[in-house]
Amino acid sequence: MGFFVLPASAESAASRVDTYCTVSAEGDCQVNMTVTLRMEYVTTAMSFPLPANATGITLNGALDKVLHAVLVLVIGLLIIRVVTKLLQGGLEKSHLEKAAHSLILSLAKVAMYILLGLSVASSLDIDVTGIVALASVLTLAVSLSLQNMLTNVIGGFTILSTHPFHSGDYVEIAGQSGTVQEINMTYTRLATFDNKLISIPNSAVVAAQIVNYSAADTRRVDIPVSASYDAPTQKVIDALVQAGTMDNVLLTPAPSACVSSYGDSAIAYTLRVWVKTEDYWDVYFALTQRVKDVFDEQGITMTYPHLNVHLDK
Repeated sequence: MGFFVLPASAESAASRVDTYCTVSAEGDCQVNMTVTLRMEYVTTAMSFPLPANATGITLNGALDKVLHAVLVLVIGLLIIRVVTKLLQGGLEKSHLEKAAHSLILSLAKVAMYILLGLSVASSLDIDVTGIVALASVLTLAVSLSLQNMLTNVIGGFTILSTHPFHSGDYVEIAGQSGTVQEINMTYTRLATFDNKLISIPNSAVVAAQIVNYSAADTRRVDIPVSASYDAPTQKVIDALVQAGTMDNVLLTPAPSACVSSYGDSAIAYTLRVWVKTEDYWDVYFALTQRVKDVFDEQGITMTYPHLNVHLDK
C-alpha cells in the first residue's frame, strides 16, 4: 500500500486520514483516501480515489490550497442548504406574511454566500481586506442611491411583521380610506368606493396614523339628524329609534337616539346603531333614507337653512 503525506496545514484541519487499497480481479490496486475534517460545529468526510501508483505523493503548494478551497466550498454549500431549510421551516411556522418570507430568505442567502466567498478566498491565501473595503464602498453607494426604496422596504417589513391590517380590511391611512388590496415590500394599495386604486409608500404608512375599521367584528353607525324646534324632542327620539330598528341592525346594544346640540333654527339629534363590520355601509345608506321616511310618516319636519322675511304694509 502506498502512503499519502499531508502538509502541516492540512493535518491541522483533518481529524483523521484513512487510506486503503482495493484489489480488482485483474490484480490492479486502487488506492483510496478518506479525509475527515472538523470545522467549528460541522464534521464532514470526503473520499476520493488515487491512482494505483500514488505512492510518495506530497500535497503542497497550489494543490494544497485548491484542495482546501474545494473542501471549504463544499462544506459551505451544505451548511447554506441546511440553514436555508431550517429558516424556511421557521418562517412557515411564524405569523409573518408570505410576502416577507422571500425577502428574509433572499437576504439570508446573500449574506451566507458572501461569507462563503470570503472564506474560499481566504483559504486560497487571497487578501480579502481589499475585497471587503470595496464591497463596503459599493454597499454605501447603493444604499445612498436607493435610500427611498430601502426605507419603503423597511416599512414593508414592519407592516408585515406587526400586522396593523390585512388584505381585505377597510382602513384609513394618511387621510385616504379604502379596502386593502395588496401589501408588498414597497407599497400598500387601497381600493376606494369609486374603484380608484391608491398606492401609498410603506414609509408613509408606517409614519401615518392608521385606523383599521375591520379590526373589530362590530361597528357603530352614527346618523346626524336635525329637526324643528316645533317637534317635541321625545317624539323625534322615538321616531329615530323606530327608524333604527331594521334588518342587519344588532339588537344588543339596542338602537338609541339623543339630542346632540341646539342650533339657531333646529335641534340636532344623533341616531346610533350597532352592526356587523361587513354590513356597515349597507346599513348606513339604508338608515339615512329610512330616517326621512319615518319623519314624513310622523309629521316631523327636517329643518334646512332658510330666511323668513316679513313685510309690513
